[in-house]
Amino acid sequence: MSLDVSPALLEQAERGEVDEAEFVDCVRTSLPFAWEMISSLVAQLKVDGGDFADNQTPPPDEQARGQLLRALASDAIRGALQRHFGVRLAFQNCHRVAVFPLDPTVDERHARFTSVRAQILNQSPELRDC
Repeated sequence: MSLDVSPALLEQAERGEVDEAEFVDCVRTSLPFAWEMISSLVAQLKVDGGDFADNQTPPPDEQARGQLLRALASDAIRGALQRHFGVRLAFQNCHRVAVFPLDPTVDERHARFTSVRAQILNQSPELRDC
């Protein structure tokens, strides 16, 4: 799954520095399912508070799943999204995305969520091929 990079953004990259806001907008328009999921989790975290907000519903189709994988597997995209939304993103499998506030008081909860133990406990036969 590739980003739909505009000629102007490509030109920026070829010249050197890229405006991160324009890159984030490219991610938003290229990966709308991933963008909406992360946006809604950020909103949920702001409304509900707490240590984190997460999604446990599998994506509706392979295209949506691919968008999540693309957004969260790329260091550049993931980092830009974290800076844009002011959160830390965590990813356990093809759909379990979580957002954590940038607050050291949740570091332990983030470490538990991203631990090997949590990864193993989050597995299921239904998700084997995701």
